[in-house]
Amino acid sequence: MIVKYVLTWLFVAALCVPQLSAKVRLPRLVSDRMVLQRDTELDIWGWADPGEKVTVRFQGRHYDTETGADGCWHVLLPPQQAGGPFVLEVNEIVIRDVLVGDVWLCSGQSNQETPIARLTDKFPEINVSNNHMIRHYKVPTQDVKGELREEIAGNAGWHSAIASDVMNWTALAYFFAQEAYEHTHVPVGMLVSSLGGSAIESWISQEHLKEFPQLLVDQAAYDSLKLARQDRGAGRWQLPECDDSDWATMTVPGYWRENGADICGTVWCRKTFDVPASMAGRHARLYMGTMVDSDSVFVNGTFVGFTSYTYPPRKYDIPAGVLREGKNVIAVRLTANGGNGGFVKDKRYAIVGDEAEIDLTGTWRYKTGIDQSEVQRLSARLANLDRTGSGLYNGMIYPIRHYRVKGAIWYQGETNAGNPAPYADYLKALITNWRELWQWPDMPFLLVQLPNFMEKKDRPTDSGWARIRDAQFRTALSVPHTELAVTYDAGEWNDIHPLDKKTVAHRLFLGARRLVYGEKVNASGPLYKDMQVDGDRIVLSFTETGRGLACRGKELKHFAIAGEDRKFVWAKAVIRGNKVVVSSPEVKHPVAVRYAWSDNPSDANLCNKDGLLASPFRTDNW
Repeated sequence: MIVKYVLTWLFVAALCVPQLSAKVRLPRLVSDRMVLQRDTELDIWGWADPGEKVTVRFQGRHYDTETGADGCWHVLLPPQQAGGPFVLEVNEIVIRDVLVGDVWLCSGQSNQETPIARLTDKFPEINVSNNHMIRHYKVPTQDVKGELREEIAGNAGWHSAIASDVMNWTALAYFFAQEAYEHTHVPVGMLVSSLGGSAIESWISQEHLKEFPQLLVDQAAYDSLKLARQDRGAGRWQLPECDDSDWATMTVPGYWRENGADICGTVWCRKTFDVPASMAGRHARLYMGTMVDSDSVFVNGTFVGFTSYTYPPRKYDIPAGVLREGKNVIAVRLTANGGNGGFVKDKRYAIVGDEAEIDLTGTWRYKTGIDQSEVQRLSARLANLDRTGSGLYNGMIYPIRHYRVKGAIWYQGETNAGNPAPYADYLKALITNWRELWQWPDMPFLLVQLPNFMEKKDRPTDSGWARIRDAQFRTALSVPHTELAVTYDAGEWNDIHPLDKKTVAHRLFLGARRLVYGEKVNASGPLYKDMQVDGDRIVLSFTETGRGLACRGKELKHFAIAGEDRKFVWAKAVIRGNKVVVSSPEVKHPVAVRYAWSDNPSDANLCNKDGLLASPFRTDNW
């Protein structure tokens, strides 16, 4: 009942409050303590009335523009050197404590947004963090199907990594920012747009999901549904000057169906009545019996009352000055939840003044504002809406597209482990999608491979988590300007949210040093290249061997081998130069090898002499 009351009040408020002139408005990201990306042209944008003059002031220079017909404005600032704090002014708005440095877009699911508060016991230095030069912004959740949003939700803000503020951070972002700042000595901004439990397809646009019809929204039905849910009469049909001459007629009191109207939804009902001179300009009381189900009532365009359900008697005050001598109009916006709305019989329908009473029964005119049957029909066409993609892209990625970044960090895959087959295609589509959105074909992507999780198995088995890791591995190999952080030693078998985000951040930044900052560093462990069958053995070759292959421990573990029967058994593996030789007495004619292929391969230990682990891999396509 409270919800219905609030919704009705909001509708009434929308009808009755005049629209005020809009001042310049900035996106929520453009706020105190923000970090702007160095060494690239910067887009500062916002909204105002069409034709509004906008001046942006930064670093002793000013930039002028004018709001377009769509209500949007943009100003391009020339590339800026790292530094700060600075002040940014947009007309009368002042943004303080602005830094210029490197901004990283972080997205994915729960391990991307694990709160820093969970890690204080493991990393007590967090409690005394004192770095004002690294900043964090967490984009609030906004899942929107069927349409793109221009603005993020909520009232989040930028936070520094000082002890009083750092608990607002996410853990991976914190350790990555610390690593980046210590290495580059320039300010760092971490823009985190992630959601726990989210699937990768939620982060991809409809345009880039066209190969996956089950993930597409019936856009025609969605757009039609939006229109069908809009009240055709809102803001107009309550006005006395509204022309209702072509509206149908009904008898009040009475119900829609007995008046020949088969309507499910919202109907506007109007009646013209005469007011004698004795009542003109004076306060009066309106009695509208009871109505099925909810109503909003207007007299001469003035809102006089509403009720959210059937049973209360409608007794509304008409303020002094509303009634005028001669012709007057009453309008009722009536919504029936069950499909047969109307005015309950044997009730009083009248305007009562001190000296006169006006009977409101008889002939009224009506017209449908919302056809609920059409809404229901279109809703049926959208029954799969919750299972379609793009909702988080629409609400949490698209609105931030103008904000310049250094690159993207993607940590996701757990939710998709139950259906890993399309993941590689999804990930490639996401990377292509975001690069197009930021208009940056070489936009760097740092990918986190899923860590180890769940109990270990005694025998080699297939694994959805292993297949997601494989998809991440193959994507990093095939898509330019990407780096992969291998993390199957950084998880916890009994916690899907492992605490060691510091190790993950370190490996990610190794990739950033090579991919983004152009340093000649070894950022990867061995990567499977190819295989050769040598009798009862399989010989594996690798790239990214660095100073040579190595083993963490006395002997290599977690290699499995199979023959033509496709049954894998644990295998013996030994390093021979920069190759690995795999065999088993149980398999005389081997055809395939898998390494670290399980939910929890934490004992897998092939690495290079820099200590970087080999990515899990398989030689088969089974």
